[in-house]
Amino acid sequence: MVSGLRPIWPVLMLLASGAMLAAAILYFQGYMGLQPCALCLQQRYWHWAVVGVSALAFVVTRVRPSWTSWAIVLIGLVLLGSAAMGAYHVAVEQKWVVAQCDVGGAVNPSELSWDNLGDNLRPPRCDEIAWSLWGISMAGYNAIVSLLLALASFYVALSGKRAS
Repeated sequence: MVSGLRPIWPVLMLLASGAMLAAAILYFQGYMGLQPCALCLQQRYWHWAVVGVSALAFVVTRVRPSWTSWAIVLIGLVLLGSAAMGAYHVAVEQKWVVAQCDVGGAVNPSELSWDNLGDNLRPPRCDEIAWSLWGISMAGYNAIVSLLLALASFYVALSGKRAS
């Protein structure tokens, strides 16, 4: 079963991170109007990295199939970075860690007008939870999903070694 996933694993991880980015950008930011804070944007960078590494891994493993396990491990490591970034954001949200939250966030362009150019437009703070479901914030879900995908990647990579 798992051996059948190995050749397409990079594409699956590309789609998974792409779906998480689409949910964040199109649904939460676009439809719900929740603007990302600085840490939210940093979490997105990790998923963009997964998309890039996965696309590169897919191409490379077509040329060098023997590198498949290493490519999948690399994808897993980037996903582990995403999980760590999400966990750090949760720690900031829960005020377990103090972070500089007022810099680098996004301001909604629809809030800008000639009337408020002199106003102090405050970007979203990363220590305030903008959305949660069952007590878990978006950062928490990112950490959980990224960790599960990273562990699955390591399992897929190692299961190929056992089968060889």
